[in-house]
Amino acid sequence: MSFGIYIVGYIILIIGLAIGAHLLHVPNEWIGVCVLCMIGIAIIHGVKATRHKDPPSQR
Repeated sequence: MSFGIYIVGYIILIIGLAIGAHLLHVPNEWIGVCVLCMIGIAIIHGVKATRHKDPPSQR
């Protein structure tokens, strides 16, 4: 559930930044590139923050 909350929050942030860039007349190609990069960062950060550590193996 925490991963879903991270992704929803990041998507809201990404949409807001993309709209702001559009209003600043940034070319659509660059907005697309930035959105793809931010989605990748969001997934990496969400997985990293919500991942459970594996218990140490016992021999």
